[in-house]
Parts: sequence; structure tokens; C-alpha cells
Amino acid sequence: MPGTVLYERDGHIATITYNRPEALNAIDGELRADLNATWEQFRDDEEAYVGIVTGAGRAFSAGADLRGGGGQASGSFWEVPSITSLESGLEVWKPVIAAVNGYCLGFALTLVAACDFVIASDQAQFGFPEVQLGVPTIQGAIRMPKRVGWQNAMELLLLGDRVDAERAKEMGLVWKIVPHDQLMAEARVLAERLCKPAPLAMRATKEVASRGQDLPFLEAIRFGETMRRVAGSTEDATEGFTARREGREPEWKGQ
Repeated sequence: MPGTVLYERDGHIATITYNRPEALNAIDGELRADLNATWEQFRDDEEAYVGIVTGAGRAFSAGADLRGGGGQASGSFWEVPSITSLESGLEVWKPVIAAVNGYCLGFALTLVAACDFVIASDQAQFGFPEVQLGVPTIQGAIRMPKRVGWQNAMELLLLGDRVDAERAKEMGLVWKIVPHDQLMAEARVLAERLCKPAPLAMRATKEVASRGQDLPFLEAIRFGETMRRVAGSTEDATEGFTARREGREPEWKGQ
């Protein structure tokens, strides 16, 4: 039987799919544990250069499964160590695309905020309903102000109302809106574009971009120059310059 999260790799593109369509992909303890394990699998898969995350059926994910104990502190949803999850701090420097096909609520929206690109179906809806249930949003409250600015973040976090794809794009949360039936094709096109640059150089660049936000400027520059030297010593860096000199496409090995 397929699990609550699917991991499929086609070439260098991995697709991660929430797979509880009968429950609008609501996140219970089992799904969260499977999702965390899948992000680690993607991080460690040397042949996976780019990831796409989406949901099976009508929703990306409706957030915590309240009927399955997901809304209570003692429920199984909260018993999985959160540091193993992408949205809570797992360091994955490969590019990640969120293909949002429907409801994207609560914990799922926090995950989307941790992605590098968000492509939304014209049917997508986004929201943090936690305050309307009497509980605070924690990880979303940490991520959202940097992602969409203070007032847009407060609209999502403090009102708890859903916003449509157009409003989410206006906020800066969504990169591109596409017709619902074209969502995965558009995500795939972007993923294929992201497979053309050198994978290790992209990971180094993403790590510098992320860590540099929290470092003083000079320290960020020093860190970046260190990463440049590390990436510049790889086989891929040699291949890139050789291919350019020979007028051909580079053949990356991720080494």
C-alpha cells in the first residue's frame, strides 16, 4: 500500500506528494513522520537535484488533522520531533518548488513558506486558521514576516482568514499562478530549468542567501567567499569552465 507521503524521482527531479486525499491531506502523526523522513530522503538522494512538493486530490494540505489529535498538544501530530521537518529547520539546500493545487492551510502553509518557488493553481487558497481555534501559530509566525513583510504576515497570522491565489501573489508568497490543469506541467518546466545550472553551485548559493540574512554584512561576505572556494574546488566547477571553453553543454555529476 502506498504511504501517506509519496517520493518519486524522474531523472534529477523528485516529486514529494502528500497522500491522504480522502482527508484533504490533513496532517496526522503518521503523515508528519512520513513527510519528515521523505525530506531527509530527498536531502540525501545524490541523484535528486530539484524537488517539487504537492498534494494528491483536491488539496495541497488542509493542515493539522484535528480529528486525529492534530490540534491538541498531547496529540500524535506533535510527538514527532519538529527539527526533522523542512519548515522547522531541516537544512535542505537543493531548490524546492511548491505546486499548490488547493487548500494550503496551517502547518502546510509553513512548509510552503520554506520553499524557494511557489506555483499556485488558480483554485489555491492559503491561510493560518490557528488563532480562530484558540492556539497560536509558531513556525509560521517566525517565517512569514521575512517572506511577505510585516503587515501581510499579520493579515495571515492574526486574522486567520483564507486568501486566494491572487492575494497570495500580491503579498509575495506566490511566484506564479497558473490554470489548475497546468499546475504540475508548469512546476516540471521550472524544475527542468533548475536542473541546467551546476547543482552544487546552486546549493552553495542558496545556503549563502539563507545564512546571509542572519549574519552581519562582513561576516556574510566572508562566509560567502568561503563557500565560493569550496564550490570552486569541485569537479563540476572544472567541468563548467571546460564545457564553456569547448562550446558544449556541461555534464554535471554533483561532485
